[in-house]
Amino acid sequence: MAALLELEGIEKRFGGVHALRGADLRAHAGQVHALLGENGAGKSTLMKIIAGMQRRDGGSMRWQGGTVDFARPKEAHEAGVAMVHQESLLAHHLTVAENLFLGRENLRGPLLDDGGMREAAQRLIEAHKFPLQADWRVERLSPAERQLVEILRALQGQSKLVIFDEPTSSLSDAEAEEVFRIVRQMRERGAAILYITHRLVELAEIADQVTILRDGETVHAGPFAELTTDEIVHHMVGREVEHIYAREPLPPGPELLQVDLPGARFSVRAGEIVGLAGLMGAGRTELCQTLFGVTPAAEGSIEVEGTNVLPRSPREAVEAGIALITEDRQRTGLALDLPLATNMTLARLDGVVRSGLLRFQDERAVANSFIEKLRIRAAGPEQRAGKLSGGNQQKVVIAKWLYREPTVVLFDEPTRGIDVNAKREVFGLMDQMAREGKAILMVSSELPELLQVADRILVMREGRIVKELPRGTTQQEVMHFAALGDGEAIPR
Repeated sequence: MAALLELEGIEKRFGGVHALRGADLRAHAGQVHALLGENGAGKSTLMKIIAGMQRRDGGSMRWQGGTVDFARPKEAHEAGVAMVHQESLLAHHLTVAENLFLGRENLRGPLLDDGGMREAAQRLIEAHKFPLQADWRVERLSPAERQLVEILRALQGQSKLVIFDEPTSSLSDAEAEEVFRIVRQMRERGAAILYITHRLVELAEIADQVTILRDGETVHAGPFAELTTDEIVHHMVGREVEHIYAREPLPPGPELLQVDLPGARFSVRAGEIVGLAGLMGAGRTELCQTLFGVTPAAEGSIEVEGTNVLPRSPREAVEAGIALITEDRQRTGLALDLPLATNMTLARLDGVVRSGLLRFQDERAVANSFIEKLRIRAAGPEQRAGKLSGGNQQKVVIAKWLYREPTVVLFDEPTRGIDVNAKREVFGLMDQMAREGKAILMVSSELPELLQVADRILVMREGRIVKELPRGTTQQEVMHFAALGDGEAIPR
């Protein structure tokens, strides 16, 4: 059977970085094709070339048997290519409905049919049971909710090929299951699916074929069922890698963080990693934002090393010794148009300023040390943060706060969109910070990771901590309290 899409020897360079150096891929109608590789392997770059967002520097692309070169996303879309982006490309000032119909608006005579588009959007939302409303503004949505809007956009029309770039990275298990149902439905109607994910367990449910990239090259292609997880990981990293980070717990030190807020009363000790679990909308990110002063608490207390700080702004939180590794690195974690060196030193400018002047040599030295320590794939400290892959961007966010040397570190979905090897590196950094005596609060939707990394787990439901579970608990126990909430709410 002839391939719907054929890529041969695709090359792409960004300055001195060779993002793709001979990538091949063949996708067939009616099949789900997984595209795997470490962060920086070239997966998203290859997908953007297919979607007309970037031009290739070499190689060939054939679509339905004919050679093509999509110069703009519009050309790819008109040919039948749709893409669900890992990082939101939505118009944040518009509503969900307006984003779904952006560029393909319905008209009633010479005027926009706002009511008709809103009703159609609401029907699509309800058909997939997504927790959205058509008239909600995107700027007020969480990253997970924005991801759902991206998926709905791809469902508009009858695309021949749909690219899913980490579609479930910020979704709950129930929402992920809905995505799998959508993917199966598209496959049944004859569409080709290109599916990028770092959650390898997902692929057993949906993948037919697999292509694996390493350092910009295709290193394996074939039926997914013929590979074991160990073989997939070996192809991705070129060496054997353990599946999960095995962390040895430390004897806890003194309490560094004490929280007494409506619905949330807990503490975190020096050398301790406390997990924060719950379904999407449970309030985990909102709690982190309150601790960091983004949404100040109306009442209660937040103490760092015995001093009540109750930050009214992120600046106050930082000065009190609190750092937040945000779940949305592109909007709230990085200055994408600034160099890596600038991003890494933003939270501690006094370390690179002398007599009121910024010392660029010191700034570059700091950046180079973190590029090496965190294995960030970049052309150098002058490269703009927005040019890095998602996983390398996350490492830059972590580097920024490592340089600040905080007392309390809040990790909100720290491994979102990061490959298996990079996850181990992040967990290693967290463990190192704990061993240095810092207190760590970790939010994660990846329960297997949370269970192996955290010393104990706080479960949230509907804005309240409803249960504390010890190390060694099970996924079933966590989900029981997260979904049913029949544990006793912690009183104030």
